[in-house]
Formats: sequence, structure tokens, C-alpha cells
Amino acid sequence: MRVVLIAVVITLLCAIAVDSCLPTDLAALEAVKASLTESNLGLFNTWSGTDCCLNWYGVSCDPSTRRVVDLNLRGESEDPILSKSGQSGFMSGSIAPEICNLDGLTTLVIADWKGLSGQIPQCLTFLSSLRVLDLTGNKLSGVIPTDIGKLKMLRVLNLADNQIAGDIPASIVNLAGLMHLDLRNNKLTGGVPAGFSNMKMLSRALLSGNQLTGSIPESIGNMPRLADLDLSRNHISGSIPDSLGNMRVLSTLNLDGNAISGELPTTLLSNHGLGILNLSRNSIEGNIPDVFHGNSYFMVLDLSYNNLKGKIPGTLSSAKYIGHLDLSHNHLCGNIPMGDPFDHMDASSFTNNDCLCGNPLSTC
Repeated sequence: MRVVLIAVVITLLCAIAVDSCLPTDLAALEAVKASLTESNLGLFNTWSGTDCCLNWYGVSCDPSTRRVVDLNLRGESEDPILSKSGQSGFMSGSIAPEICNLDGLTTLVIADWKGLSGQIPQCLTFLSSLRVLDLTGNKLSGVIPTDIGKLKMLRVLNLADNQIAGDIPASIVNLAGLMHLDLRNNKLTGGVPAGFSNMKMLSRALLSGNQLTGSIPESIGNMPRLADLDLSRNHISGSIPDSLGNMRVLSTLNLDGNAISGELPTTLLSNHGLGILNLSRNSIEGNIPDVFHGNSYFMVLDLSYNNLKGKIPGTLSSAKYIGHLDLSHNHLCGNIPMGDPFDHMDASSFTNNDCLCGNPLSTC
């Protein structure tokens, strides 16, 4: 009889365990829910009961440990709940520090809610298994956690479109496995951190729309996987490092809207892989290097609003493809070359220079 009773008790305990998630995870999620307000879609109506691993919107658990591993709350997505409502989400409140008790998290996404404010909890840097941290599209303020570099497993860091201020933490360069960095459209100051090139796995570095100062580190040219570098709309000064033109996988370089000076690196315009190059609205001077070739393929080549002088390079005619070309608002002079790609360009691509002439401008 005692054996039967023990077996029944064990069975009941197992049933209870199966029908609930870890108490610390449950308490953490309840604190997160209490700190947020989302009334348009009723997403948190699903957050009830003791089993946060069962049908809680945006929550996923490890089936073997029943620990919460993913928290994915995105206000603009293809989720059926959002699609059916025909509207994007709106959430207010702040991120409760208790979220850091979800120490099994690998993915944390609370993005595109527009009204979410407050600061990023500093304790997030203790989530040692975190691979994706995406808090884009809110109204978060304060600073990026100083010890962000402790997140050794992090592959994606997206804090774009917030109101985050202060310097980019020096420790960020310790994220050796980071592949995607997006800090666009915040209020970040200071320079690109020393040692930025230590992030050898980084393929996208999007830092536009901030208040960054200083020059572009020469060492960025040593980043073997960097394909997209965007430092536009900052206060970057100095010249463009020659090393950027030697990067084998760099395909997009946006440096527009800064205070960059000096001359155009020859290596940059002769790079075989670069497809989007926007250097407009700077103070770049000198001639445009005559180094284009049959493998030059620019979807965008924008050198407008600078202090460039001399002639338009004749080798541009040998380029394999030039989509959008803008050389306006410089000090260029002479004949606009004939033939492709110039035959399909509008006059706006060449206006406000010193003495350019020929189709599509007035005859020489």
C-alpha cells in the first residue's frame, strides 16, 4: 500500500511539474507583464496560469528543461494576431529589471512598440546565453550597458530607433562573435571605439543618425567579413582611410552627412565589390580618381555636395553598370562624357558645378 501511495505522489508531482514552468521564470515574466501596458491587441491576455511554456504569446521554452529561452515581442511583424488586427502594436511602460532572472534566455526581442520608455536594464549583461538582443523601435533612453561586452555569445545587437545617449561602451569590442550591430538613430556621442576591428565576425555595422565624432579608424579595413558600414549623418571628421578600399567583401559604404575632408582614396573607387557608395554632404576635395574599369558596378554612386574639382573621369564610361549617379554641387568643370551611363542621367546629377557642359546640361 505504501509503495502504491508513493507512486501516486510521484505521479502527481510529475504532473504538476509538467504543467508549470520554473517558478523563477514565471515570476520574472509576471513582473515583465506588470511593467508593460498593451491594450490594442490584448497580447498579454494569453499570459495566465502557471505554465508559461504553453500558449503564452512570444514565449518559448526548452522542451527538456522547461526553461524560458526565447522572449519575442515585436510590435510590427507578420504575426497572425497583428495581421488580423490590421494595425501595428503600441506598448507603453518600461522593461522590468526582473527580466534578468530569465537566465536561460538566448533571444530577447521587445521591439517596435513606439511607446516603450525607460532604460535598458544593466543586469542584461548577466544573461550569458543571450545570442539575440533586439530592442529597436522604442523610446528607450539612458545608456548602453557598460559591460555589454560580457555577452560573449551575442550574435545580433539591435538598439536602433531609440533615444539612447552616451558613448558606445568600450567593452563592445569584446563581442568577438557579433555579426550584426545596429545602433542607428539614437543620440550616441563620442567616437567609434578603439579596437572596433576586433569584431572579426561583424558583417553589418549600422551607426548612422547619431552624434558620433572623431575619425574613421584605419583598422576597420582589417575586418574580413564587414559588408555594410553606415556612419552617415554623424559628425565624423578626418579623411577616408585608404584601407576601406581594400576590403574584399565591403559592398555598401554610407558616409554621407558628416564633416569628412581630404581626397577620395583611389582604392575606394576601384574596388571590385563596392556597389553602394554614398559620400555626399561632406567636405571632400581634389579630383575624382580616373580608376573605373569594366568590373565597376555601382547601384549608387553619390559624391554630391562636396568640394570636388577637375573633370568627370572618362573611365566611368567603361563601368559595367552605374545606376544612380550624383555629382551635383561640386566644383567640376569640362565636358560631360558621352555614352553609357551618362545618356540616361538627368540634369540633376550634374547641376551646381563650376563649368560642366554637354548633355544633359547646356552645350559646351
